Amino acid sequence: MEVDSYAVASGAIAGGILILGLGLIIILVVAMWKMFVKAGHPGWAAIVPIYNTCVLCDIGGKPMWWVLLMLIPFVNIVIAILVMVGVARNFGRGVGTALGLLFLPFIFMLILGFGSAEYNRVEG
Repeated sequence: MEVDSYAVASGAIAGGILILGLGLIIILVVAMWKMFVKAGHPGWAAIVPIYNTCVLCDIGGKPMWWVLLMLIPFVNIVIAILVMVGVARNFGRGVGTALGLLFLPFIFMLILGFGSAEYNRVEG
């Protein structure tokens, strides 16, 4: 029986992508866990799918019902931007951190969770 080298190569690439994806998910959960604890919320909320978005809205100073707005296509992009700006602001950071939270959350949540940023809720 002959082994197809393309099948072997594509399987190896798919396996590598799977391992990379799982690694990023684990990093994101650890980062969210630490960030949630720093903001006074339970860390386990990071692993509960819808609840973690509710907690993220609360950390960002936005109402919980905004989670429903995140289910609407295109509206969810605006809502996500506003929530991340709120999260960055409440951790004493600016728009650059908010953009980082949007595009590289596994890095910037680690920075907020394990860094020197302190959570201070800013109203408004």
